[in-house]
Amino acid sequence: MVQTPSHISRATRLAPSPTGALHLGNARSFLINWLLARQNGWSIMLRIEDLDGPRVKSSADRQAIDDLRWLGLDWDHGPIYQSQRLPLYAIAIDRMIAEEKAYPCVCSRREAQLAASAPHAEDGSHRYPGTCRGRFASIESARKASGREPAIRFLVSDEVIRFTDGFAGAMQFDASDLGDFVIAKGDKTPAYQLAVVVDDTEMEITDVVRGNDLIESTFRQILLYRALGREASIPNYVHVPLVLGPDGHRLAKRHGDSRLSHYRARGVDSGNVLALLARWCGIADVPDRVDAAQLVGRFRLSQLPHVPITFTKENEALLLAGNAQ
Repeated sequence: MVQTPSHISRATRLAPSPTGALHLGNARSFLINWLLARQNGWSIMLRIEDLDGPRVKSSADRQAIDDLRWLGLDWDHGPIYQSQRLPLYAIAIDRMIAEEKAYPCVCSRREAQLAASAPHAEDGSHRYPGTCRGRFASIESARKASGREPAIRFLVSDEVIRFTDGFAGAMQFDASDLGDFVIAKGDKTPAYQLAVVVDDTEMEITDVVRGNDLIESTFRQILLYRALGREASIPNYVHVPLVLGPDGHRLAKRHGDSRLSHYRARGVDSGNVLALLARWCGIADVPDRVDAAQLVGRFRLSQLPHVPITFTKENEALLLAGNAQ
């Protein structure tokens, strides 16, 4: 168990996933998180979220750590790897099964998606319809009946979930629209939603800063906090708009190479990258080159744009020219 030192009242985490290289969008979110932490005296935990099996890339964890250091972002504890914490997740999963808050599911991913989307195929919904709810008395009976290793799904109650986001404001979602979601795969690997809640609870994380593509995950995680009897540990959430390509979609290769390692390999100064990120964070009058420490006193969450940032060809060209305008 990792504990935040008792003399520190608030804590956050930088949590890269080694499924690919950090890009400028990741870097902006991490910078916002780091600036808020250093402004407010929060402890920072570095956590490597390496549970996504085949998608985890060799050495991507070291690359992420090196990229963060290159930007001048530091941390107080870690790195801690989720793959080394499997027994903690197993305890939480077993507890929810014993308390009938979760159940075994033998539906394949395709079966679950087809069953969910058939009535409303046009909306692309993949909400699980509850096919295995109440179907099996135990994991063993599910295994014998199907010949499959069952996944474990969380039983979602019919309620409205609410929280106040530190940037986006009041948020609410009808839990029934989430469907019963997976908290452990058939190979016993814990799903992201469950692992994050267990880790943030055990590490006493009080403040979570991340992209607004994870707002729906927050509703799931709030349900898990409650199911584990840790509602008092639900952190303060801050969800920020993403960096997108010119076509309005998530950054991809078609938008140019936005990986930090790409710019490092091309000899771009980290200060030039930070200058671009700082402008994307709403900081005015940023010089061509800055250090992360110089931004701590200048960042204001209230000045962060409420719309997505667009990564343009001009941004890329100016970075490679050594002048992030």
